[in-house]
Amino acid sequence: MALRNIAIIAHVDHGKTTLVDQLLAQSGVFRANEATVERAMDSNDQERERGITILAKCTSVLWNGKAGETRINIIDTPGHADFGGEVERILGMVDGCLLLVDAEEGVMPQTKFVLGKALKLGLRPIVVLNKVDRPHADPDRVLNDAFDLFAAMGADDDQLDFPHLYASGKQGWAVVNMGDPQDSLAPIFDKIVEHVPEPAAAAKMEEPAQLLAVLIENDPYLGRLLTGRVESGRFTPGQAIHALSRDGVEVERGRVTKILAFRGLKRQPIEVAEAGDIVAIAGLSKATVADTLCAMEVTDALPAQPIDPPTISMTVSVNDSPLAGRDGDKVQSRVIRDRLLREAESNVAIKVTETTEKDAFEVSGRGELQLGVLIENMRREGFEVSISRPRVVFRTDEVTGEKMEPIEDVVIDVDDDFTGVVIEKLSARKAELKDMRPSGAGKTRITLQSPSRSLIGYQGEFLTDTRGSGVLNRVFSHYEPYKGAIEGRRNGVLISNSDGETVAYALWNLEERGVLFVGSGEKTYQGMIIGENARWDDMDVNPLKAKQLTNIRSAGKDEAIRLTPPRRPTLEQAIAYIDDDELVEVTPKAIRLRKQVLNPSFRKKKSREDA
Repeated sequence: MALRNIAIIAHVDHGKTTLVDQLLAQSGVFRANEATVERAMDSNDQERERGITILAKCTSVLWNGKAGETRINIIDTPGHADFGGEVERILGMVDGCLLLVDAEEGVMPQTKFVLGKALKLGLRPIVVLNKVDRPHADPDRVLNDAFDLFAAMGADDDQLDFPHLYASGKQGWAVVNMGDPQDSLAPIFDKIVEHVPEPAAAAKMEEPAQLLAVLIENDPYLGRLLTGRVESGRFTPGQAIHALSRDGVEVERGRVTKILAFRGLKRQPIEVAEAGDIVAIAGLSKATVADTLCAMEVTDALPAQPIDPPTISMTVSVNDSPLAGRDGDKVQSRVIRDRLLREAESNVAIKVTETTEKDAFEVSGRGELQLGVLIENMRREGFEVSISRPRVVFRTDEVTGEKMEPIEDVVIDVDDDFTGVVIEKLSARKAELKDMRPSGAGKTRITLQSPSRSLIGYQGEFLTDTRGSGVLNRVFSHYEPYKGAIEGRRNGVLISNSDGETVAYALWNLEERGVLFVGSGEKTYQGMIIGENARWDDMDVNPLKAKQLTNIRSAGKDEAIRLTPPRRPTLEQAIAYIDDDELVEVTPKAIRLRKQVLNPSFRKKKSREDA
């Protein structure tokens, strides 16, 4: 049977997962009476809650079209720049890709990022202009922008001669020309079979078996599962294999206990995996991503794609607050260390190193969202940790010895009324304006280049400035010489000066001082941040002070106290909000902000020493 391997790549929210839903439905993967779920590929809880794809996933469909029956392996990839490490590994496993571009939003930073990776590998993308049914869609303009992007990224003549289709993933149709009948996605399937070449590995069927591991996961019954494309030969259950690291060193030996192939949304055991197919192999316990699984006679490892380095890091340490250990059951540094190392093994874009301080680990990744997703997963598993403010990963120029910092491409879509305040704020943070043009419907598109560190903590301020209507997209671009100090948070914080439960009367008196993060009757401790000060400096306050009662003034004499609902930061907001001398305490039931040094006297002494 003919075989095609294809990845679907695009910017976040351009409709990859929705399109895969329709491709599955129209290829007959679901039975007629089977209940189908929206965004079927987003199986993870956080993916469903956030509405984004975090992990790349493989599925497979049978298509009986003009060229006869073909098995198409489809890989749905994340669209958010923070999870770009997934995309980079996946593209080495496929022979073609569908590049989805929103016919209204057009080419975005992540489109440029994923396209650059695909072109570098020599893939010839099929461009799908998705969401052409939207009221402000302009597919002709977007197609021209896509062509300009291909040219700017150095595409060769074959790649520039890309086929394009118009589609609505949500409504489940695609057409070659806008006037064609809009009845199904058959044109996409036929174009994949026609345009994407057969796996080159299929010609190496008689050579010794080799597979490059690209994805890793742990199954409770089968143990470690390594997914990849069979590059040559055949794998069968019971076969003796060994794993080689990227530089050809043997990692371990073992036997294939099970081979699972992707069939629709399910994985089914198969008796033989042939060159070109994408499968998961069980049986090894140490092999990891970028290792080569191969027959015993093979001694050379397959080349693995180098992954872009992390740009942001933060310190994850044991929770040592007075309320530690009350919510979670995983609090020891040994358990936290094992969990972080396990994450770094399956997610190659994350790096974990031990710090000089005891009980603390440096975790580096691509962005705040990626690190936030990791901490949220740990929190749900019952971990308690303290997290520092994210810091950018600086480099030193090998030639000049200059300090270099990561620069990001930023694209902002915002209502015309708010362009002034956005440009003013980002210019103060050392961002450079590159382009500004109207994007229709009363909106303006602003393109900037900004240091990564100036965007840490800016998202909340940006949403406030644009009244929640702005959309900010960013992707790592390159390193540039250090641009000097950048102004951080302008407001100080309100810090509790004692341990106990907050009292409504005390909070009512504190409301005029700023915005509160806690309500009444909540546990607090000395050094915990309970609100944002309206002024620039930090202020120690007493949230436990009750009203003094006498036999003349009774408790109900004054009017009932009504508090403004507190502003409770989410995990990402808390990580972005804190300053260098502050931490976020994360437990399964609470997210609290605190000072690193809890005692106010010691804190003042430390600030004098640092000054």
